[in-house]
Amino acid sequence: MSEHAADPATEAFLAHRSLLFTVAYEMLGSAADAEDVLQETWLRWAEADREQVRDQRAYLVRITTRQSLNRLRTVKRRREAYVGPWLPEPLLTAPDVAEDVELAENLSMALMLVLETLSPTERAVFVLREAFGVGYDEIAAAVDKSPAAVHQIAHRARKHVDARRPRNVVSPSAARAALDSFRRALETGDLQGFLDVLAPDVVLVSDGGGIKRAAPRPTVGADKVARFIVGGVGRAGVTVTCDPTVVNGNPGLLVRVNGELDGVIAIRVEDTRITGLYYVRNPEKLTHITSETPLTLR
Repeated sequence: MSEHAADPATEAFLAHRSLLFTVAYEMLGSAADAEDVLQETWLRWAEADREQVRDQRAYLVRITTRQSLNRLRTVKRRREAYVGPWLPEPLLTAPDVAEDVELAENLSMALMLVLETLSPTERAVFVLREAFGVGYDEIAAAVDKSPAAVHQIAHRARKHVDARRPRNVVSPSAARAALDSFRRALETGDLQGFLDVLAPDVVLVSDGGGIKRAAPRPTVGADKVARFIVGGVGRAGVTVTCDPTVVNGNPGLLVRVNGELDGVIAIRVEDTRITGLYYVRNPEKLTHITSETPLTLR
């Protein structure tokens, strides 16, 4: 598309590309699927009668939403056959994204997992309304529902998410401090160090996708999580090093085993303790951590 930079259709699409990618990613939890959706959106935008389009941004968001819904219904079935726990594909994001509290919360691994529990239509309505502030009439056009129905769906989805989303969202600096304590414990195999930073009810979810070894189900409780990590590293007899980074707008770690990239850890912090650990090891999900992905809610 760069060859046609002067083309008004291309310029309009590129002007909103980061927004459209963010919409698709929040709905799908997969950068690869989001990129496919953007390609489909571009094809439909290129064929559209743009003289009849009053609001290009709204029109492009509508196309992206519809294509995301179609794909979401397909991947829902695919994820039911996924080996082990499924986690969203982590994205390397710019450090300033972490300072945007609204964006960072919407992109967090913890919230993205909560969104997985919604139906495709509920997820679309929730994401468009709560994250992007889209009006009910526009959402209704995007999901082929009446505005009244969208109101009801939005209320139901919000109630569902609020009952499961993290509470007591902490500052980026507090999250980084907790992560730094966790990093030191991980690199040294310090059991007490883990117990000092993990909340009593912490949950560890690891995603190997059947390609890398991972726990077949979530591990719950500080003692179990700490011993699982220390025991696993000890039995393997490896050297673990961690590089702090920003994952999905939140502090995270790039984990290396004997110098080779092993995976990405994202965390959820409430008060001063880590309540959620999300370890993505599936190499097919680690393609977007070598360069920053531009994301925006506006």
